[in-house]
Amino acid sequence: MANDAVVAPDISVTSSSAVPPDPRRWLALAVIAVAQLMVVLDATIVNIALPSAQEALDISTADRQWIVTAYTLTFGGLLLLGGRIADYFGRKRTLLIGLLGFAGASALGGAAVNAGTLFAARGLQGVFGALLAPAALSLITVTFTEARERAKAFGVFGAISGGGAAIGLLAGGVLTEYADWRWCLLVNIPIAVLAFAAAVPLVRESKAQGDTRYDIPGAVLATAGQVALVYGFTKAATDGWSSAVTITWLASAVVLLGVFGVWESRTSHPLLPLRVLFDRNRGVSYLVSILLGAGMLGMFLFMTFYLQQTLGWSAMKSGVAYMPFSAGIIAAAVIASRLLPRTGPKLLMSIGGVLATASMIYLTRLDLDSSYATDIMPSFIAMSLGMGLVFVPLSSLALSGVANHDAGVASAMVNATQQVGGSLGTALLNTIFTTAVAGYVTGHAIEASRGPAAGQLMQAHAAIHGYNVAFTASAVLMAVATILIIALVRNTTTDRTTSSTTSPAEAAPVHFG
Repeated sequence: MANDAVVAPDISVTSSSAVPPDPRRWLALAVIAVAQLMVVLDATIVNIALPSAQEALDISTADRQWIVTAYTLTFGGLLLLGGRIADYFGRKRTLLIGLLGFAGASALGGAAVNAGTLFAARGLQGVFGALLAPAALSLITVTFTEARERAKAFGVFGAISGGGAAIGLLAGGVLTEYADWRWCLLVNIPIAVLAFAAAVPLVRESKAQGDTRYDIPGAVLATAGQVALVYGFTKAATDGWSSAVTITWLASAVVLLGVFGVWESRTSHPLLPLRVLFDRNRGVSYLVSILLGAGMLGMFLFMTFYLQQTLGWSAMKSGVAYMPFSAGIIAAAVIASRLLPRTGPKLLMSIGGVLATASMIYLTRLDLDSSYATDIMPSFIAMSLGMGLVFVPLSSLALSGVANHDAGVASAMVNATQQVGGSLGTALLNTIFTTAVAGYVTGHAIEASRGPAAGQLMQAHAAIHGYNVAFTASAVLMAVATILIIALVRNTTTDRTTSSTTSPAEAAPVHFG
């Protein structure tokens, strides 16, 4: 590779480099950080409220995953287009529109009276989140032009991206238990309004120059293909894998995504330049991000239901239970940032992948009365350390050797692949869970006929069986990712010296939630 250095997103601004720094730039950073925190919060805050929302709106087990995937799917699917819109339409303007839209979508979700309205609201949150996140990142890049200040600003941004997951889990527990699950959505309204009011006077506008054409067909094809794939997985839970409906949706997804690839190779202004994917290290990093995102977000979904419905924990206690996971992510990210210049990405990512896979295998031991201290917390800690060791080098690897013209899209791809992986993984694993539970119930029908108590016990064991099968599938996804890392990731000399000139904080921030 000619150049493996980590590069910040390439952003051409209308002002020249001679323009003095904005005297209110640190206040602007505070506003941008609040906007970013809101986006990150919504990836996890609703997780704790899932059982309450499912019961309140009478959402089926097969469809409950849409509370998560409607958000991650639109967010991940439109993130690249959102970055282009922010650059061309105006980054401050896009941020402001994103804030208002996010607040409106949150209000709709908080007032939902049925499942369809809640799913639509979560999808709209993802749409406006796809505007907010890249606008916030690019605003930091153009606001802080001095290297040390930029490193500090990206350090704040990265801390918000990583620590926001912990805040979301804890806030979700507090709001669900002491207020109502709807406040996990409604809380965004005052945050967005305050951020909007502060951003108007404090944040400077900037735009990119040059070719400013949008790849609308590419965005439509990519998002439609992902939706078809997720919906196909969902229909498999209710209609079976061999049903005509399931096969039709999955086949449609293959066709749409195939057409997307052909379109991107031929259009003069692609949403995703295929040259970004064809580099060996970058291509592997995106594939690993999809697989690990699928396994991790699937784990969050099922662990929430296990803690609240099987162990009978409150929403608040469930939120606190995730704290070791969040602490481990932050600790591992700090360690990985310091070791990366010495070891290169492959060793850290390999160790992290093994830890994450082992943690998922450990979770397959769960039973009706498993201990948090010995059966759950060790897995959370191992998983968090593994993910931190993988994602920090991965964000560097995803930008290695990329041309400046493609640095922005390469950076956005890290978060986009994680969110898309989370969407597909949640849908697939929820289908696997549902199928496993149904199979267990069918195979133990005689036990259920022995009386109400026996029937309830059988249903509880069926849920445990479903969780363990889903965790096994998650372990397989993570094992495949680990094998790809060990077999295909290559260290180069510049991989080990990158951070001597560029702070790890300047790599693409990753949403750990």
